[in-house]
Amino acid sequence: MQLTTWPQLVLGRPFRRAGHRTALVAAGLPLHLAVVPLWLWLLGTMAALVPALTPLPVLLTLVVTPLLTAGQRRRYRALVGKDLPRSAVPGPGRNWKSAVRRLTGRALWRQVCYHAVAGPLFAVLDLAVLAVWAAALVAASIYVWIWALPPQWRVTDLGYTTQAAYITAGGLALLFLGPRLTGALVRLETRAAEVLLGPSRTEKLARRVADLAESRAGVLDAADAERRRIERDLHDGAQQRLVSLAVNLGLARATLGDLPEDARKVIDEAHREAKEAIAELNNLVRGLHPAVLEDRGLDAALSGVAARLPIPVRVAVDLPQRPSPTIEAVAYFVVSEALTNVVKHAQATRADVTVERIGETLLVVVSDDGAGGADLAAADGTGLAGLSKRVASVDGTFSCRSPAGGPTVITVELPCAP
Repeated sequence: MQLTTWPQLVLGRPFRRAGHRTALVAAGLPLHLAVVPLWLWLLGTMAALVPALTPLPVLLTLVVTPLLTAGQRRRYRALVGKDLPRSAVPGPGRNWKSAVRRLTGRALWRQVCYHAVAGPLFAVLDLAVLAVWAAALVAASIYVWIWALPPQWRVTDLGYTTQAAYITAGGLALLFLGPRLTGALVRLETRAAEVLLGPSRTEKLARRVADLAESRAGVLDAADAERRRIERDLHDGAQQRLVSLAVNLGLARATLGDLPEDARKVIDEAHREAKEAIAELNNLVRGLHPAVLEDRGLDAALSGVAARLPIPVRVAVDLPQRPSPTIEAVAYFVVSEALTNVVKHAQATRADVTVERIGETLLVVVSDDGAGGADLAAADGTGLAGLSKRVASVDGTFSCRSPAGGPTVITVELPCAP
């Protein structure tokens, strides 16, 4: 751990970034003063009562504002490494509608406010800070200036030498104060530039929401890919070994006829356990990500789910093109879980499943003729809350209408890319 001595703390740190900050202040001076002639022209035309010329300085200000904003962004990026984000463009295109949107957008007028109102004020502060630096350098080096004078112009009076010492002390004090004044001004200018030249709070929130939505979509895709990988590993690894084990046990039971009764019972029990393990593993694989969904789509996957149920289920799938794998998986699991709930809790004799795409929305409807009374808020083990959360994870909507006596209708809307 490097220790910092008090001379470094007093002298080193204030001057460490003073050069870049002073350069930032000096480079900002012409940019801050660029709009001043235009506004003096505007005030002159208004004072001279020449309304025909009044719009010209305003239009020129609107024209040069994007250029000045680009210069300010480049100044901050080059001298202090500060990147000012750009505001959102009102709309693409180069027609008159796009021009009107830009002229009436808040971003342009916030930039005008920065250059026309805050800019001249910052110019005054820039001049004051640069004057402090100039006075500090001249005063601190007063003896050098006295020595540089020709001999016939030098003053050797003791009082003058004492005054020079006072001036030198004042210059050193200004040198110590200069970095702090420059830092305070740079922080003030940077904050004003972030507020007026950068995106507004609403735009920042919109970008944040978009970034979060994109990152969440990436997480969902990664989770879906991981489920697919686990499904493939189980199907191609453990499941195949269990099948091979069950086949070998079946062959042993059929071919080894001279085994003792106890050994035959052990083989029969092992064969039965292997078949049950295969069935459980099949259910687990289907719960992770069924292979038929990836290979043949929703229609075949949902038809397979309906065929395994003890009640008749009508499945109607109308999809001109397949949705994304994530949306497809959510739709599959919603229907599968909803049909499982129908069998367990609804006391229904039949169910209907409808899946269709309407515009950019995948509509999923699951209905039954059961007793009804399903409550999304009730913690009765029906799994409706889990379905709602799964749908919400992809910005979908979930609704359940289940009056007492039935029927129960679950409606799910999932967003699809065009």
